[in-house]
Amino acid sequence: MVTLLLWCGPVVHAQESLVLIANPSTSPGNMTRETVRAIFAMRQRTLPSGEAAHVFVLPDKHPLHVRFTKEMLGVYPHQLRLSWDRLVFSGTGQAPNEVGSVEEMRQRVASTPGGLGYLNKGAVDDSVSVFSVE
Repeated sequence: MVTLLLWCGPVVHAQESLVLIANPSTSPGNMTRETVRAIFAMRQRTLPSGEAAHVFVLPDKHPLHVRFTKEMLGVYPHQLRLSWDRLVFSGTGQAPNEVGSVEEMRQRVASTPGGLGYLNKGAVDDSVSVFSVE
């Protein structure tokens, strides 16, 4: 009976907030949501500082990628993939660099000048800078 009562209780999952991360050599600043969307859709190739953007993303089905696309960009992962595919197949652009894990995301952004990615706030360390999104 105790097991049944515990099972019936509400389940609350507190999600960490998402943050946009950048290579430490990139001066962190404020970016609008529209700028972030344009950079991650690969329509804008430079960061607000003027340096080339090197975008890193997790696989389409990764829970953090799904949250990022919905919450930060306001699109679904398949919509973002469609825009990347359109650029690649038309020869006018390329898809972002895909990484396999959160740890690899942090390492690649930290070691790539102009690197840009996303993490849960709790996964950020001193190896990357955090951009604020307005």
